[in-house]
Amino acid sequence: MSSILFFCVSFFASIAGAICGIGGGVIIKPVLDMLGLASVATISFLSGCTVLSMSCYTVGKNIVAGDNRVDFRTGTPLAIGAAVGGVVGKQLFSTIAGMFPNPNTVGVVQSICLAIITIGTFVYTLFKARIQGKHITNPEFCVIIGLVLGLMSSFLGIGGGPINLVVLFYFFSMETKTAAQNSLYIILFSQITSLLTTLITHSVPEFTLPALVLMIAGGIGGGIAGRTLNKRMSSRAVDKLFLVLMGIIILISIYNAVHYMGV
Repeated sequence: MSSILFFCVSFFASIAGAICGIGGGVIIKPVLDMLGLASVATISFLSGCTVLSMSCYTVGKNIVAGDNRVDFRTGTPLAIGAAVGGVVGKQLFSTIAGMFPNPNTVGVVQSICLAIITIGTFVYTLFKARIQGKHITNPEFCVIIGLVLGLMSSFLGIGGGPINLVVLFYFFSMETKTAAQNSLYIILFSQITSLLTTLITHSVPEFTLPALVLMIAGGIGGGIAGRTLNKRMSSRAVDKLFLVLMGIIILISIYNAVHYMGV
């Protein structure tokens, strides 16, 4: 039963992630935390693997199909920064987790941080039409922005999430669907380095093979479905779906923080 839940969560989260460019981890992580199917560290690891598989398929398929909207001049420095940030974020997670005897404490920290970030993202998205965006082109500044994105996404175990889109909207004035593709490109780099860091440092948490296989399958399957739906949806519809998802994630994150505090 739990394996089926792992698959369903990863599949539907990856559909939404591929459509909106949030990777899916921002949905997978809090939902699995709420269901209590594994430890915080295991869920972060499985979520990262799922997001990696989905973003790898989606980015690769867009390039092969000639439907690529990634601006490599800014996207690549952002991705490089996110890759470095992913390593730092992974170490930060391990450090904070080791500071507390109760493993659920880091779950509280993650849930509160995710709720705050998601609320900020929700508010920005509501009013983004009234906010004058920037047009950053400086590669060094792009690397710094990517570093922050990678650090936050890796520490929270969400792969990339909504903050990527806010940054792409504001600093680079990207249209919704273009931002979604660039976000997945950044997520791909940060998740590759995050996984490699976990393997090299021998810090892979305990997990069951069926859960990993089913979540990766769900990630790829969701990426296929999400990419198809994204092509058929308008930018306005994508924005509406994004706002609905952010509202749900805020509520789940608050619930998880309260739950972990009571454990």
